Amino acid sequence: MIQRLIDGICRLFVVLMVVSLGLMVVMVFGNVVLRYGFNSGITVSEELSRWMFVWMTFLGSVVALRNHAHLGTDTLIKRLPVAGRKACFVMSHLLMLFICWLMFRGAWEQTLINYGTTSAVMEASMAWFYVSGVVFAVLAALIIAHNLWKLLTGKLAESDLVTVSESEDDVPHQQQAPAAAKEQA
Repeated sequence: MIQRLIDGICRLFVVLMVVSLGLMVVMVFGNVVLRYGFNSGITVSEELSRWMFVWMTFLGSVVALRNHAHLGTDTLIKRLPVAGRKACFVMSHLLMLFICWLMFRGAWEQTLINYGTTSAVMEASMAWFYVSGVVFAVLAALIIAHNLWKLLTGKLAESDLVTVSESEDDVPHQQQAPAAAKEQA
């Protein structure tokens, strides 16, 4: 149930990131053409592109966390026995949950502080800018807690104890539902 929810949210985020990137390219390119070709521009495009970039980064981080696509070094972890890998998995996930809490608290405070402040061009509440950190922290904590739950209930395969990739070549580009595929096998 939770895995399907996470998978659905990540698919939605991938679509939102593609749309955001496309809109950013159109806005920035259009603004450059208008400035150099017609000595004018779209004022809102710079600020909106910056906001979209921040949101796209946080949404992409959630998707990368779910796909275990963050880069890291697993040289030591791979050499440990299964019990050592499990201990490191639990420690790292507890630390990541703590970091999610810190990010949530900080982003939430910034959201509240900037609720009444508006952006310079769009005149939208700056809370929308900072709530991206809240969304990331909550969803990342959900994914991390779900991974811990799978370990504690024995539903996590030994191969899933290493949750980083040595290089970008190790990360599959089309990971739609890795957990579902493993459960069906």
